[in-house]
This record gives sequence, structure tokens and C-alpha cells, in this order.
Amino acid sequence: MSFSVVIVAAGSSTRAGPGTPKPWRDLAGRPILRWSVETFLAAGAEDIVVVTAADRISAADDALAGLPGWRAVTGGATRALSVQAGLAALAGDPRDPVLVHDAARPFVTTSQVAALLTALETADGAILALPVADTLKRGQTEIEATLSRDGLWRAQTPQAFRRDILAAAYAAWPGDAEPTDDAAVVERTGGRVALVAGDPMLMKLTYPEDFAMAERLAGGARVTCIGQGVDAHRWGPGEAVWLCGVRIDHDQTLIGHSDADAGLHALTDAILGAIGDGDIGEHFPPTDPQWKGAASDRFLLHAAERVSAQGGRILNVDVTLVCERPRIRPHRDAMRARLAELLGLPLARVSVKATTTEGMGFTGRQEGLLAQAVCAVELPA
Repeated sequence: MSFSVVIVAAGSSTRAGPGTPKPWRDLAGRPILRWSVETFLAAGAEDIVVVTAADRISAADDALAGLPGWRAVTGGATRALSVQAGLAALAGDPRDPVLVHDAARPFVTTSQVAALLTALETADGAILALPVADTLKRGQTEIEATLSRDGLWRAQTPQAFRRDILAAAYAAWPGDAEPTDDAAVVERTGGRVALVAGDPMLMKLTYPEDFAMAERLAGGARVTCIGQGVDAHRWGPGEAVWLCGVRIDHDQTLIGHSDADAGLHALTDAILGAIGDGDIGEHFPPTDPQWKGAASDRFLLHAAERVSAQGGRILNVDVTLVCERPRIRPHRDAMRARLAELLGLPLARVSVKATTTEGMGFTGRQEGLLAQAVCAVELPA
């Protein structure tokens, strides 16, 4: 089902203590905002609008660097106005579903998104919610009454709606009141809002102590997948060879449909393998003339974008080149730097090594060059 997302990230975060507002703080090494954006992309969101303060647009660019399918817009003085600004910025069919989410809830999952969209098939809206488990008391300095918790729920986000229904409900909302959530706006117009099982993990980061708890929880919210790639090309007449994105003067070249950069080809396959997304030949068939002589960095960037589209990130890469010639060591630093640049990785997370087969096999006879690559990719659980 086609759907869009509005993420509200325009608050001042005063209750979270001094420092950077919540969406831009790091959680387990990534900005809090990035956690939910990556999940929505993995769930198939076609359009994501991040609503933030005018002076935080560049912060959004930094936090979400490398991720496709999103843009930032300036919010309003209240959450309701920010949501309406996000709705107005969305593209696509206004009858399609929209999910409204608070950036301060980083642990949303793709299965929760799917459950909301399913519930929306028979309702005007759907929210994630948890039944109230604690005994409820009313009072100020002493108890005045004990309240029944039967039928009471704690609302979470994301909340899902038909976009045209939510927009019309906001247009009818009285200007002298501020809704506590988007479901309340649709409820006021008589809309049916379904309850979908929430998750205690989907906590809202509000107070300083919440961030320490979130750091502990973050370790179980992601999985690390390993990919491996192998590629080999024959030597042929030429004057230079491309390896790991670096041109090396040589008395031969590698023969292939593209630029025959075996290092980049092996690494591309490793990345695609880590996310279970086929291999380089499926994405860039050698029978397709448009790839004749193409620079292989295009293939690597494509694989990296596929990782981002699944809400993942590449943790590290390791390439081994097997050949008698040319000598790799003089060019190794340049290769590492180029791979780090292409993948947006720290240099310490990139390894390029070389070895020979002591004259044995096709590489030993200098008939061709072999490249092997391994990578680790972190994905939503």
C-alpha cells in the first residue's frame, strides 16, 4: 500500500535538559531522527516530510545524509500547525494513507507500520496504543479518588489516517484549542479510529533519564548482517587498470563490460549480499549496452543506496586483491580513501589488502586478477 509520512521534529525539547534538541542527539551512534526515517523507508514509504524549526533544516540534512525520499519543511508555533505544514507539503494522492510520527520515538518497526496500514483499511484512522496497567489515582498532594483503568489506553505514534480525512479534520478544529494528538482531531469529526497493539519499546524520549534507557535498548533494536563478494577479470592489452576506484598505470588492463574494477565489483556484491538483494549482474546486466565502459563506482553507490532504502547502514568494508602485478601497496591509501568517500565511512572502517598466490593458479600465471570483499551492514530488526 502506498503511504507517506509526516515526522514532527520542531519542538524545543526543554524537558529533555540542556543541549541539542532531541531529534538531533545521537542514539547508539546515529541521530534520533534517522532511526525512524530509516524504518519508514524500509517499510516502503514513498514520501517523507520532516517538519522542523527553520534553523534546523541544515541539521536535518546532516542527520539524514545519504537517505532518499525525504525533505524538510518549516513547522509552526504549535504541534498542530507543524502537522498541517507537513500535510500540505506531501505529494501524491490525498486519499492515500499518511502516518504522523513524533521524531522522539526512535524505535518504531516495520511490522508496526504494516499493522497500522492494515487497520486503516476498515477505519478512518489507526493508532498504536498500550493498555494502562498501573492503578490510576487523582489528586494533588493527597489522593482524592482511585480511577478505573478499564478501557484506558496510552497512545503512541505513528498514527495512521487517510490524508484527506486528517486534513479536513484539522481544518475543522477550533483555533482556541490544542489537540494532544492527531487521533483526537479525527475523533472530533466523528471519525472511527482503530486501536493497534503498541509496544513499550516505542517509548517517547522526554526527560534526561530516558536517553540512558534508550541507549541500553538500542542494542537490541538492530541486527548486523555480513555479506561476501568475489570477482575476477582477465588481463588484456592496455595501459592502466582501475582497482577500488583508483586508476593505476600498468602495461595491461582488466577486460570487462564496464571498467572491470574487480575490487568495486566484489564489494558491490558483498553489500548486496548482506541485504539479500541479488548480485551485481542482476542490477547491471553485462548484456545491457548502457553499462559498457561504465565507471564501477556507480554500481557501488547503487548498492549503498539499496542499504539506505532498507533503513540500514554500512558498518565496515574489507577488500582483498589477489595478483602478482601491479603492486598494490603504493596505492592502498588512495584506494581506502576513495572507498571511504564513496560509502561515507570513516577511514578506519575501510580496509584494502593485497596478496599473491606464489605463482600458482591463474593469478600466479598473471592471466587475471581476483578480488574478494566482506562487509558488515546494520539493519532494522
